[in-house]
Amino acid sequence: MINSLLGIAVVGSGRAGMIHARNFAGGIEGARLAAVVDPVASAREAALRELGIQTGYADYRQALSDPAVDAVVVVTPTPYHEEIVIAAARAGRHVLCEKPMAMTAEECRAMIAACDEARVKLQLGFMRRFHRDFAAAKEALDSGAIGEPVLVKSLTRGPSVPQPWMYDLGKSNGPLAEVNSHDIDTLRWFAGDDFSEVYAVAGNYRCPEARSEHPEFYDTVAMTVRFARGALGMIDGAQGVGYAYDARLEVLGTKGVLFAGGLQSSSLVVCGADSRLVSPAVRSWRDLFAQAYREEDRAFVRCIVENRPPSPSGRDGLEAVKAVNAGNRSIASGAPVRLSREATS
Repeated sequence: MINSLLGIAVVGSGRAGMIHARNFAGGIEGARLAAVVDPVASAREAALRELGIQTGYADYRQALSDPAVDAVVVVTPTPYHEEIVIAAARAGRHVLCEKPMAMTAEECRAMIAACDEARVKLQLGFMRRFHRDFAAAKEALDSGAIGEPVLVKSLTRGPSVPQPWMYDLGKSNGPLAEVNSHDIDTLRWFAGDDFSEVYAVAGNYRCPEARSEHPEFYDTVAMTVRFARGALGMIDGAQGVGYAYDARLEVLGTKGVLFAGGLQSSSLVVCGADSRLVSPAVRSWRDLFAQAYREEDRAFVRCIVENRPPSPSGRDGLEAVKAVNAGNRSIASGAPVRLSREATS
């Protein structure tokens, strides 16, 4: 390193990319924002102005050639993840890769192998693990407060309609990838186990403009899961719901139940003359998980500086992609789909 602080390049200056960029520009202990990469000149220049830095690149390869860059945060559309992560690993740069990790399990395995071979860290962007309520729920489960997990349920419903490119499942892998990757990881995290079988059903209820060109697109999905050791899981996902950003968890154990998440953005409740109870709702994932993103970025820096395994790991990303693809196959076939177990070393 040419600087005592880790130099971070953020590849992609969209909504999630700018969250990471603002965090590193604003002060993540042990790190600094070294560069922003975006092929769109107007987006890149706007990001540089807001962030107050000078170094911007149109091509990620330029960032990987910059000696001031020690690590990259990959926040591009999913089909580009494999190429960028493998190139970063070969250049000796550590990687924080946003979800979904890739389009296929084969791509994920290639990314993991490249990072292992180069001995660089590969952390996945499942920021829900860093949210105070979800982390506290996991601590309660691990303490034995509700016994062993029997049924883990997680849902994510987004208020906005999908962007048009998401209608093509060949480019996005659909809402199971774009919306429910976090739920898939949450189920595995709380169950402490891998999926062995999934069954999913889905439909398009809010996006009529997609039906003619992309009849396979769905904006709402329900998926049931069986884990390798026998526990059960359920996932509920939707886009374009309008009412709020909704992320909730329920874990039924052998001795109790726990809940995390909810619609309310604060504990404020107002009761007016009409006797109606009114409370503010969470409008955006960017609001709900702002602190979780900061903790995620801090964890990425610590795993590099302290030379410890990253968490969530590349394998966590791989298992989520396997579940997404199995769920999409189940939707298409109308039948349950079994998942293969990964070999462990």
